[in-house]
Amino acid sequence: MDAHIIIDRGVVDQLGEGPTWSPSTQRVYWVDIVGQALNALDLATLDVKRWPMPERIGWVVERRDCGNLLAGFKSGIVALSLDPVTIRPLLSPEPDRPGNRLNDAKVDSAGRLWFGSKHDEDLEQSGALYRLDSDRRPTQVDDGYAVTNGPAFSPDGRYLYHADSGRREVYRFAVDAAGALGPRELLITFAESWGYPDGMTTDADGGLWIAHWGGGRISRFDPEGQLVRSHMLPAVNITSCTFAGDRLDRLFVTSAALESPGGRADGALFEIDPGVRGLPPTPCAV
Repeated sequence: MDAHIIIDRGVVDQLGEGPTWSPSTQRVYWVDIVGQALNALDLATLDVKRWPMPERIGWVVERRDCGNLLAGFKSGIVALSLDPVTIRPLLSPEPDRPGNRLNDAKVDSAGRLWFGSKHDEDLEQSGALYRLDSDRRPTQVDDGYAVTNGPAFSPDGRYLYHADSGRREVYRFAVDAAGALGPRELLITFAESWGYPDGMTTDADGGLWIAHWGGGRISRFDPEGQLVRSHMLPAVNITSCTFAGDRLDRLFVTSAALESPGGRADGALFEIDPGVRGLPPTPCAV
C-alpha cells in the first residue's frame, strides 16, 4: 500500500507544476503557475518556502556552476536567484507568439534544456517543443501542440518522451548524441476515463511515470507504452512528478486546485512510495 502523504503547508497551489529535485540544496522545487509563485520543500525539515514571482512561471531547473536557477516565465527564460530574489532575463524564445507562455521543461544528461510552450488561454494550437544548448540559441524541434507537457528521457538517453495533453497523446522520439530528434512516434493514447497526460518522469528501470490531469492518479508505463500500474490520489488534477532524496526513491507529485470541485486535497503536494528509484538530475549547462 502506498503511503500517500499530503504536504500540508496551509497554502494550496492553483496550478502546481514542474517539480524538480535539487541535490545541492536538498530541496524539491515546484511552481504555482497561476498563483505566480515558486515553492521549495526542505526534505530534512519538511519546511516549505514560497516566493512570489512577478508573472506566471512554468518551471525551474538548477544551473551548472552558477549556484542559481533557470526559470521559464511567460515572457521568456531568466536566471533566478533566491534570498533575495533576483531575476535576470536571458532570452525570449517566441517573440512571434505573444499569446504563448512556457510550459514544462527538463534537462537531459548532456545538460541541454528541453522545454515546451502553449497558448496561455488555450485558444490556439500554437505550442512548440524546443532544445536550448549551452550557446543559449533555442532550436524548435517540433510544433503544432495544443498543450505541451513533459518532457522526459529514457535512462540510456536514446529516447525523449513528450505529450500533447490537448490531444491525449504521448509521443516518443529517438534522439542522437547531438540532440537531433527522429520522427514523432505515438506511444500512448489516453482513454477519456484516464483524463489527460500531464507532466512526466522516468525511473532507473525505464518506467515512464505520467500524471493524469482530470484522472486523479499517477501511472507507470513500460518503455513500450503499456500500463503497469496506477496510484490513485485524493485530488482530481494531478500535474507532474519528480524523484527525490539521496537514494532517489521518493516520488513527489504536484496537483492543481484550478478546475477542481474542491473538498479534497486539490492543489496539495503529495509523496508516494514508488517502489523504484529515479535518475540523478543533471544541472543545466545554459
